[in-house]
Amino acid sequence: MTATGQKSWLVTTLLCFFLGMLGVHRFYVGKIGTGILQIVTFGGLGIWVLIDFIMILVGSFKDKQGLALAR
Repeated sequence: MTATGQKSWLVTTLLCFFLGMLGVHRFYVGKIGTGILQIVTFGGLGIWVLIDFIMILVGSFKDKQGLALAR
């Protein structure tokens, strides 16, 4: 069984979908450094956001401590 963190899977998914180009979902899970990089690069010109979104949907996106998102 995988350890689960405090951050919500649903909130992270919605933040990535609507505000992904600004990296808001990364700030939410505590990944401040890569959140800033996503702001500067507009989400890696959309590619980075798409990869993050897919990872969130399949459950492989982790919070800053490496814990799975709470469903």
